[in-house]
Amino acid sequence: MTIKDLKPTGVWSAFHSLTQIPRPSGHTEAVAAFLVDFANSNGAKGRIDEIGNVIMEVEATPGYENAKTVILQAHMDMVPQKTPDSKHNFETDPIETWIDGDWLKAKNTTLGADDGMGVAIAMAIVADKTIPHGPLEILVTKDEETGMYGAFGLKEDELKGNMLINIDSETEGELTIGCAGGTDINATLEYQEEDAPADSVIMKVILTGLLGGHSGLEINESRANANKLMARVLFATVNKGMALISSWTGGNMRNAIPRDGEVVVAVCKDKVETFCAEVEKIAQIFKEEYKDKEKNLSLTIETIPSASVKVIPEAIGINLVNAVMAARDGVMRYIPTIPEIVETSCNFSIITIGGGKAEFSLLARSASDTMKQCYCDELTACFSMAGMKVVLSGSYSGWNPNPSSSLLAEMKDVYNKMYGVEAKVLVVHAGLECGIFGPKYPKMEMVSVGPTLLSPHTPSERCFIPSVEKSFNYICEVLKALAEK
Repeated sequence: MTIKDLKPTGVWSAFHSLTQIPRPSGHTEAVAAFLVDFANSNGAKGRIDEIGNVIMEVEATPGYENAKTVILQAHMDMVPQKTPDSKHNFETDPIETWIDGDWLKAKNTTLGADDGMGVAIAMAIVADKTIPHGPLEILVTKDEETGMYGAFGLKEDELKGNMLINIDSETEGELTIGCAGGTDINATLEYQEEDAPADSVIMKVILTGLLGGHSGLEINESRANANKLMARVLFATVNKGMALISSWTGGNMRNAIPRDGEVVVAVCKDKVETFCAEVEKIAQIFKEEYKDKEKNLSLTIETIPSASVKVIPEAIGINLVNAVMAARDGVMRYIPTIPEIVETSCNFSIITIGGGKAEFSLLARSASDTMKQCYCDELTACFSMAGMKVVLSGSYSGWNPNPSSSLLAEMKDVYNKMYGVEAKVLVVHAGLECGIFGPKYPKMEMVSVGPTLLSPHTPSERCFIPSVEKSFNYICEVLKALAEK
């Protein structure tokens, strides 16, 4: 069985088409053109706005022309993550999918169901002329995963509707009505490289096998951060005079918990044995600390050719290690009035050091603007003490929940009638584009839904197949109920 054999056919056929078009964040031109062609070939009016978002205008089903316009919204880009042994090129290669029982997975890469499944559901509604609905606008934004650039660039007069259903939530049966805001923190430092000491042994420390995960939805699961673990290795070795750093890399996406990293170091020849013993001791410590969470954690060393290796000056290297050690990562605080929900967190996303430049990228999230600013100030102070230049960017406020929304009331009622249970209404710590749409369209009512996904932003991403049909049928019934009001 392949995804083409799954029901509903319209959704799975659309999703399969999306898997064949490379669409990592920053490379969405091809999928945007595909979506416009799809809209126009299915009787809708498709266009690309100035920033690169796709907007489809869909006429009402006959008899519902006077109903209020409803917006269905998803994002076209996907997070490009793969296993270390994968040769996949996200800019050129299609996603290979396979079915494992009730789950759809990808072969050694992210699946792209976040948010390809939301786009596919909207496409299936556009193509199926038998679904009762009023006028629709389909908004498919670009580059949500790297900074919500499509949502930020959307003009305030681009949309006509005042009810928006975001199809980017990741648990079927949940109605999301609020989310955290976020800010990107970028710290940089330029330095003059030096030649490694002549008697050095060049060694590479490699950390792999971590779970990683979504830095909003899974930040509270006590998963290891590769950048923070590697800092502990270097604090115990470089900061004790055993080695000098040549390069350090870890993580590659601002909103993905880093799963691996590696450091190249020049080890003093007479301290190689001590260095290796220290790293092995730390490896055992990590395995003990994370034995119930990170079962595939691996910390290894290999010797590499030593010709013409450059290193960071010792004092600068120590300062950088200290800065990473001092920067807090993970959950900072839970919402005082709702202690089961994370209020403020940070993901130490990316480290790139080498060739005379050091760069750190982090993503701070919070449901509180003041707490988010406080944590950004804390990180600015931390990195500034290491001599780094700190820039804050892409800041957006959280999406304030509206529990009295008429759209929410209708969606709750439809779910209860269809399934005989109450849908769960909640606020999430992950970032959703609704938080950016709100200030642009202050009268807009918004609710976020979607099928069940696990481990988005990792090669373990998977979609629960039965939840797709359930979500599709539910959204169709909501559109019918709204059109009939």
